[in-house]
Amino acid sequence: MESILEEEHFLKGLVKGLAAQFGSHCEVVLHDLKNQPYDHTIIAIENGEITGRKVGDCGTNLGLQVLRGTDREGDKYNYLSSFNGKVLRSTSIYMRDSEGEVIGSLCINLDITDFILAEKAIASVIGEAAKEVPDSTEVFSNDVNVLLDTLIQESVRHVGKPVALMTKDDKVEGIRFLDKRGALLIKKAGDRISKFFGISKFTLYSYLEETRSDQGAPRP
Repeated sequence: MESILEEEHFLKGLVKGLAAQFGSHCEVVLHDLKNQPYDHTIIAIENGEITGRKVGDCGTNLGLQVLRGTDREGDKYNYLSSFNGKVLRSTSIYMRDSEGEVIGSLCINLDITDFILAEKAIASVIGEAAKEVPDSTEVFSNDVNVLLDTLIQESVRHVGKPVALMTKDDKVEGIRFLDKRGALLIKKAGDRISKFFGISKFTLYSYLEETRSDQGAPRP
């Protein structure tokens, strides 16, 4: 499969079929990761009210990590994530062309919040608490700028101090964190990241060269 568009009709039918099979608690999303910019990757979605997304919206932070090459495998099955107080049981499957390049993904997000509440209610009667908690931090948003803002705030938490107190090494580490998570793949991310860290765009890319040469990481 050289392009997701070659199988688009079948894949969109698959999205509808999976959503119909599992019902209104199941969001199914198809992303075109080759022909669309990351802020508009969704080309088909069913039950999008679960994460508040629609056709034309962006992918998540986990997809960025796959495109950046930080996550080499990509596919994840039956993992827990959360969104706006909801607990989701998710699966993400990535499609690749004959050269191994990622061209699309099919993602399933099953809202199991009601089931967990029911489980806890039963547990309160039988005396055993439900123990499962989300094991993956996935950011769902219909705006890629919100996704970028979230990643930037995560970089601050990773460094452990506010920007005003960061040294050069701290900022390099923050930018390393963002780069590994694919933040620089977002359109115009360099402008926003350099402004946030109070550095020039030239300095930003100088820091990137430094971090990538240390890691021997491929350039996007």
